[in-house]
Amino acid sequence: MSPDTSDADRPAPRPDPTAGPVPEPPAAPPPDPFAGPLHGPPAHQPPPGPFAGPPPHPFGAPPAGPVPADPAPPERRPGRVAGVALGAAALVTALGVPLGLLWAAVAPDTPVVKTAEGAVYAQPQPEQPIAADGWFSLLGLGFGVLAALGLWVLLRRRRGPVGLLAGAAGGLGAALVAWQVGRRVGLSAYERLLATAPDGEAFTKPADLRAGGLHRLFDVLPLPYGNLLLPAFGAAVTYTLLAGWSRWPSLRPEPEPDLSWVHAAPAGAGPQVSSGPVDSPAPTAAPEPPAPGAAGSPRG
Repeated sequence: MSPDTSDADRPAPRPDPTAGPVPEPPAAPPPDPFAGPLHGPPAHQPPPGPFAGPPPHPFGAPPAGPVPADPAPPERRPGRVAGVALGAAALVTALGVPLGLLWAAVAPDTPVVKTAEGAVYAQPQPEQPIAADGWFSLLGLGFGVLAALGLWVLLRRRRGPVGLLAGAAGGLGAALVAWQVGRRVGLSAYERLLATAPDGEAFTKPADLRAGGLHRLFDVLPLPYGNLLLPAFGAAVTYTLLAGWSRWPSLRPEPEPDLSWVHAAPAGAGPQVSSGPVDSPAPTAAPEPPAPGAAGSPRG
């Protein structure tokens, strides 16, 4: 048979009776119904080498020793929280005594004249009562701002609604105390002169409020109004601004994470993650042209 004969025309080979039975090929395993991209081998295998992939930790080796756990927030009990709020409000209210003394010292007295009907202003339109209201408003607003700052610093573990309520309630109480303390400075001497001085004698009346005071709701519940509300207003606004500018979501100081080991990884920690792609090699710079007259340069 010539070698040019095609495979279809060649006779089939006869089995050798001395060779024994021909082994059958192994059967293919049944398909796995759970095989898929999640259980099978990864579709892409990174090439071996120094750029095979990122290290086990993206910032190098983690610090030795146990990782400190996050501090547990302080336990909040309703009774204890209410006690802290009442104590802080009482402290701010007590500070109304020096506020009232300061207001009595800076507010001017009003000159009056004794008449048969009582004391009347020595001038038709005196400016002293207006100045007394202005001084009380300025001092009360500044007092509210300072009270909010103090509560923010002292009650750092209880920041939030507790500090806000303590500042507002304490500012309102301090305003009432300051008003009563300041208006009573020199009031006894004024009442004595008003009762014993002859008609036509001039003296002064202590500072008092005209743009603020108390009025009774339904003739039962006293409610403050006017510039008596300014300390509470200043405390509430300042505390709200401090809470809005806080960098901590809980408003309480939180420990900063220790990231010093990120910038100084120990030796042998493995390759660091680069900012570019992992599999792409670093770009090479273009070769510089040879200098004139260098060896091997072509000559004209």
